[in-house]
Amino acid sequence: MAQYMFLLFDSEEWYDNVTPEDWQQAMKLHGAFAEAVEKAGARILGGEALERSSTASTVKQREGSEPLVTDGPFLETKEALGGFYLVEARDLDQALELAKICPAGNVEVRPVMDTSADSGPQA
Repeated sequence: MAQYMFLLFDSEEWYDNVTPEDWQQAMKLHGAFAEAVEKAGARILGGEALERSSTASTVKQREGSEPLVTDGPFLETKEALGGFYLVEARDLDQALELAKICPAGNVEVRPVMDTSADSGPQA
């Protein structure tokens, strides 16, 4: 089994008008997703929702200088990273099938790199 990071991107405007009922419905959808992952023989190893991007800080490394700390994300974008899942799946094909049912506007699926001594980045 391989590990895949599901990065969940969506518009943050939803948070501006979310009702308690909307929030509960969203949590039910994520619960149903977790059940579907298990039913498919895969596993969610971890995951969390993130606070809005306006709460973020960015630390930029600078050669020859101290790191620079700024408020907010470093890119202006219509969609922001809102959460993630770490999923263990048979292969990329299964991970992509699971991402298709993940309740998020956009899901970036990225294999987790094996950083053991004999491995490195894959081309």
